[in-house]
Amino acid sequence: MNKKSDNEDSHPPSGILTRIKKYFRNPFFIKTQSVSEITDFLKDAVDLNIIDKEAESIANKAIRLGKTTIKEIMVPKVDMVTISLGEETSVIIERIIESGHSRYPVLGDERDEVMGILLAKDILPKIVSGNNNFNVLEMLREPNIVPETKKADSLLEEFKKDRSHLAVAIDEYGSISGLVTIEDILEELVGEIEDEHDSEALLERKINEGEWLFSARIEVSDINEKWGLTIPENENYNTLGGYVLDVFQSLPEKGTVVRTEDYLLIIQKTRSNRLEEVLVKAI
Repeated sequence: MNKKSDNEDSHPPSGILTRIKKYFRNPFFIKTQSVSEITDFLKDAVDLNIIDKEAESIANKAIRLGKTTIKEIMVPKVDMVTISLGEETSVIIERIIESGHSRYPVLGDERDEVMGILLAKDILPKIVSGNNNFNVLEMLREPNIVPETKKADSLLEEFKKDRSHLAVAIDEYGSISGLVTIEDILEELVGEIEDEHDSEALLERKINEGEWLFSARIEVSDINEKWGLTIPENENYNTLGGYVLDVFQSLPEKGTVVRTEDYLLIIQKTRSNRLEEVLVKAI
């Protein structure tokens, strides 16, 4: 009797087995079920020790996705490539070619006003036909604006439902705090997804004693730890570019020098409406 009980306990319940069979019979299972259902499914499989280590790792990432907020994975405002409604079409075209993105938030005249999303593919026929007099406002798609506290798995569900790929995140005061794409969320599950426009690594190089050149996108905590710097860390920003903007309170031009208590920060490179490289000199 005890042997029978032990044997029964060593096998997963029939319910989980049925779900596993359903998963393998249907290769599109992940596309037809909600993220929460898949998360529950994977958690059960982990608890019952019926998936291997690699699958367990993916399962744990999926489970964590349900606890991850948009703020944790979004592209911060300082790194967003945006288009202003009043910009010349030639400037817009140049920015699209330079950045290589497929979607761009279009901002209005008011602070933090998101007019819509411009798709590069919508503007391409105009460029090919030589028409540079188009009205961007007429080409905009409805923007998806979400609170930065929204859970990543919930936004993934929205992306899947409305077939969108980008959302603009706002803070509790309604100010733009960043943007998140479907790629950002998927990278939480499968790791970094690089394309031809991604650089292999963020720039961080010691030039001389007490002098460093950094990508504006590198995190302040990382360079402080690696290079022994003491750049202030603050909840208002994560990156070196964010720190510069927090100090300067505006987007500085190339060559601008920002003086702090311990450092001179010299803007070495900018692109469209964002910082690219910053030279840090100890005072």
